[in-house]
Amino acid sequence: MSELAVRAEKLDAADELAAVRCRFVLDDVVYLDGNSLGALPANVPGRVEDVVRRQWGELRIRSWDESGWWTAPERIGDRIAPLVGAAPGQVVVGDSTSVNVFKALVAAVRMAGGGRGEARDEIVVDATTFPTDGYIAESAARMTGCTLRPVAPGDVPGVLGSRTAAVLLNHVDYRTGRLHDLPSLTAAVHAVGAYMVWDLCHSAGALPVGLDEHGVDLAVGCTYKYLNGGPGSPAYLYVRGDLQDRFDSPLPGWNSHAEPFGMRSDYEPAAGALRGRIGTPDILSMLALEAALDVWEGVSVEQVRSKSLALTDFFLECVRAYVPEGVVESLTPSGHAERGSQVALRCADAGSVMKRLIERGVVGDFRAPDLLRFGFTPLYVGFADAERAARVLGDLLA
Repeated sequence: MSELAVRAEKLDAADELAAVRCRFVLDDVVYLDGNSLGALPANVPGRVEDVVRRQWGELRIRSWDESGWWTAPERIGDRIAPLVGAAPGQVVVGDSTSVNVFKALVAAVRMAGGGRGEARDEIVVDATTFPTDGYIAESAARMTGCTLRPVAPGDVPGVLGSRTAAVLLNHVDYRTGRLHDLPSLTAAVHAVGAYMVWDLCHSAGALPVGLDEHGVDLAVGCTYKYLNGGPGSPAYLYVRGDLQDRFDSPLPGWNSHAEPFGMRSDYEPAAGALRGRIGTPDILSMLALEAALDVWEGVSVEQVRSKSLALTDFFLECVRAYVPEGVVESLTPSGHAERGSQVALRCADAGSVMKRLIERGVVGDFRAPDLLRFGFTPLYVGFADAERAARVLGDLLA
């Protein structure tokens, strides 16, 4: 056994989150793709069976009241809130990330009083963002009469001004795992009187976010990555408490009406974060997500962050030891302040390499043209997993 394998055993033995691993359905595969789809929490199948057989099959329509279906979006939002540093009453669950980005960005422009020839007629967007965020931002700009200005996150402070209405950024770069400076960028946006929208898809559940602490205006995120909600599980929308009475959704629906069963022709938004709802909640996937969040019982985001940094540090050390020099290049920042919970390695023929890794029981993913991505979910990934993944990668590339 190598010195690194021995160290991995000792690190796992001392890991305060090691016991959480049993809360998931796992096998002997090293699963490092939780930054795309989290592993299945062990309690979810039984909970979903109850929802289908009893709540839907027996109670049927009564479950909207008796099983709490109607209040699920805000109830589950309150469970996600502490994981992103938000007080209760500011997070609502529902729709996809893309839909929530659209709601948040258009609402931000409206709150800024911008667009259509007004003084604030510019939306700044992360030029390196996940493609859909860019598509949504471009559509929102056309809809509001704004100009879209794509820039690298580090260049955002230099382009802000009196014309800026809203800024949309990803907290963590989905390709490289780079963590952007949420506190300072939010402060820079506020300094010019604009509104900040953060996409938390690759940070929520992996590291502290501090939405309330840093005065973030609006935020969105998915729940199927580090929150382990399942494929296509609903996303969430955060609206800071003091902005909720001004939040003007571009997608009003009967579920966000002050009197949803009044069936009035005129729209009156509900109070609070509820105005972020649109239509009938997707109950099956939403309640699967609610069950999945049980794995966080007794776990703090700070514990997760500490282990995440230790895991990625150790994995990078193992890569340096096992992989021939010059064969891969890490694009993930070495500094902890700039690192999310994944490692991205540039590698020739990366698509083929990842396919062979998966055949050898190490699951990460490939991003064109040449990136190997390895996501580290501290709730179920251990140090022995990190050592084995690097060792197999080294064997393949030797």
